[in-house]
Amino acid sequence: MLGLPLAFGAPAVLVVLAGLGALYYLLRVTPPAPRRVSFPPLRLLLGLSTNETEPARTPWPILLLRLAIAALVIVAMAQPLWRALAGPAGSGPLLVLIDDGWPAAPTFEKRIAFAERQMSAAARAGRAVALKAFSETGRAIAPLDAGEIEGRLRSLAPTPYASSRAAALPAIEPYLAARPGTDVLWIADGVELGGAGAFASRLAGLARSAEVVTDGSGARAVAGADNEAGTLAARLVRSDPGAPARGVARALDAQGREIGRAPFDFAAGAAAEVRFDLPVELRNQVQSLVIDGDRSAGATWLIDDRSRRRRVAIATGTSADAAQPLIAPGYYLRRALELFADVSEWRDSASDPIVSLLAEKPSVLAIADMSIAPGPERDAVQRFLDDGGVLVRFAGARLAAGDDDFTPTALRRGGRTLGGALSWDAPRHVAPFEKTSPFFGLPVPDEVTVSRQVLAEPEEGLADKTWARLADGTPLVTAARRGKGLIVLFHVTADTTWSNLPLSGLFVDLLRRVVAEADSSSGAADAAGGRARAASLPPWRTLNGFGALGVPPSVAEPIAADFAGVGDAAHPPGLYGAPESLRAVNALAAGQTLARADYGPLAVRLDALDSAPPVDLRAWLLPIALVGLMVDALLSQWIGAGARLRGRGAFAAMIVAAALGAATHPDAARAADTAVSARDMDAALSTRLAYVTTGDPTVDETSRLGLAALTRVLSNRTSAELADPVAVEPARDELAFYPVLYWPIVAGRPQPAPGARARLAAYMKNGGTVVFDTRDALVASPGGPPTPEALWLRALLDGVDVPQLEPAPRDHVLTKTFYLLDRIVGRTAIGQTWVEALPSPDPNDRAPRPVRAGDSVSPIIIVSDDLAGGWATDADGRALYPLVPGGARQRELAFRSGVNIVMYTLTGNYKADQVHAKDIIERLTR
Repeated sequence: MLGLPLAFGAPAVLVVLAGLGALYYLLRVTPPAPRRVSFPPLRLLLGLSTNETEPARTPWPILLLRLAIAALVIVAMAQPLWRALAGPAGSGPLLVLIDDGWPAAPTFEKRIAFAERQMSAAARAGRAVALKAFSETGRAIAPLDAGEIEGRLRSLAPTPYASSRAAALPAIEPYLAARPGTDVLWIADGVELGGAGAFASRLAGLARSAEVVTDGSGARAVAGADNEAGTLAARLVRSDPGAPARGVARALDAQGREIGRAPFDFAAGAAAEVRFDLPVELRNQVQSLVIDGDRSAGATWLIDDRSRRRRVAIATGTSADAAQPLIAPGYYLRRALELFADVSEWRDSASDPIVSLLAEKPSVLAIADMSIAPGPERDAVQRFLDDGGVLVRFAGARLAAGDDDFTPTALRRGGRTLGGALSWDAPRHVAPFEKTSPFFGLPVPDEVTVSRQVLAEPEEGLADKTWARLADGTPLVTAARRGKGLIVLFHVTADTTWSNLPLSGLFVDLLRRVVAEADSSSGAADAAGGRARAASLPPWRTLNGFGALGVPPSVAEPIAADFAGVGDAAHPPGLYGAPESLRAVNALAAGQTLARADYGPLAVRLDALDSAPPVDLRAWLLPIALVGLMVDALLSQWIGAGARLRGRGAFAAMIVAAALGAATHPDAARAADTAVSARDMDAALSTRLAYVTTGDPTVDETSRLGLAALTRVLSNRTSAELADPVAVEPARDELAFYPVLYWPIVAGRPQPAPGARARLAAYMKNGGTVVFDTRDALVASPGGPPTPEALWLRALLDGVDVPQLEPAPRDHVLTKTFYLLDRIVGRTAIGQTWVEALPSPDPNDRAPRPVRAGDSVSPIIIVSDDLAGGWATDADGRALYPLVPGGARQRELAFRSGVNIVMYTLTGNYKADQVHAKDIIERLTR
């Protein structure tokens, strides 16, 4: 560095500067060209000088200019870099570790660029380099070639969870043990989450030298939300005081539309609270809270049905409500329900209590020991249940003595009391909740006892209707479906006369679970119908590392019905279950905090990531040298000595300089390398399939394995001989060598560089076919709003000349090129396939054609069934991912769909012409 922010990629070239002295003497003694004069015979002897003359010297300004031009060219050939970063410390092998959890997502591109500069500098210095991302726990570490560095880094993407750094030690320890002189560079996120401190202590004892590079800004996240009465409150946390203290939080609905926003200020603390003052109707539509400007899964908090604040109406039949309000059933119900619901009570004594309360359109109607009279009251309750409402009833003397059919099961008159005919010798405890109950997972306090209850008549299906039992097996809570709604009966009173349940926290938890059944028709149906609840909930939509909801990765597993943890690799943050009753999993737990990482004995650099990338000075030095050559040519002609010869020499010098500048300019060199790269030469000589890299390592690996399996199937079943598939990036790689391009869509990833659209348009216009796979068949709804994958694809194709598309008809040539198929299927079999719309050759002919095809192949095919996921197999040919709905037949159809797509792109309208072959042969034989 020599004290300046200047470095050279090829410093050995600077030795040539020592030859400028020899060049100086060479230019100095060179005389100008002879002067041309007329030679008439009569003036043969006139003007001759008798003195002996010496050759003229090159003028010193021109001499100095030429020396400067030579120096500029030499320095440019040495590849000077301004503001060059210091290379990685050490001289041995280099291992780069990268934190790729959600805390690194906001600055992930900056981290990847820094890693590329450091690894490329080490590779140029002859050092072996390797890379390890902490999320890739099962991947072994292997040295990388200089040409593999960029592609390996480009395949990384932040994960929506915080990876355990200790889980990477089984791969790091043997690698460092086999290479004792390895230097370690850890590009860290600065957050303790994931065990940074313990890992740093362990790394210090493994590596010869280890250095940590981080930006010191830490991370901000949302650590919980509570839908309170009148407001939606969220808790924000940060790991470092250096993180921005102020900002704005946004509340979004299921379509990503903003419902509200609110400012926050950490001040000097590590936590802040933000409140959204919205009506309950709007608060119930909020699906996610995000920190504006922080693109990470931690800065996104998902909200499910459990956080919806519902309207609950309370009606009681106790005549002592007014006299003893603090011990009445309504008091206990109100205190328990107002923690998570908006409560309304009957106040107008002149009107019917149930009819007036139902007029307020509540989601839940809670009745404490009150009969439902025939007439308008009964009709109103029936309509409420038919519309999907939840009726919660509590027992009492009136219910035990009455004859009411708005109960889940038939009841015995009188009930059972302590000391009565059907009494116990002591109060009974509550039994643990069964797995089929919505209360499963709630702890049962030993101090909760029941001294009296209303007994249910023994009947068929009573066990399926029972949500909670006492220790002797008698029902405590039963439920049954009525219309679209649900009736839930507590076989005890809502006050403390029959049990001490209303005094316990279990009472609040039970009511919370019951109220959560409101507006959840499927959940209510399962509970009321007595069917066993699902033991697991499949992933519906999951977050990526940047906090965008999208299609779940293929490795995502279902969560248990009582799952209460945070997201991890097997259960990434997102929404699980059926669309009408979702369960949210977040990157942080409610109330969790963040802390700054303590790297212990390791050296830490805080400013390296924020430094600007180096500037290649060749782009400036070579044009200056070219201008100098032009000035030299003009000065030589102006002096006039040997004008013609010097003019030719200057013209030749300018041509040489221009060629030299074009050849040594970095962009031109890159273009030349691209034009003659071994990869392109190989692609031109062998047919192969290609897939577009998305930046999501799981998706890219699935594409590679899927196309590799399809290539093997094509080789075994057809005459097509294809080489191994390759990954391409449209903005950089030449696409013309590949007949078909598979492009899986990953929502939330940045759009490709602007040049990618131009290359894509040229590729499709010149005969190539792009298969866009949105992979959203399971989450897309016909006629509903577009999925994030569809919106991402629209943004990509904005400005690209895309032909008119139509759903592929059953008689399209795409379904007949090799196999006769009804539709294109992949990992799923419910999506739609779109191709270029081809009009009928006869506008008046409405008869169906046996094959619809044109003179060319559709340049674009859009599918949504995750084709690569349906093809992907391991080295032994075993399928990697399950299919939906599944079965060996669907996997075979997926491969047949892939064969048809490839044969369609390779043969064009050949199959369409075969339909008319019979008529052609008959005409020829006439």
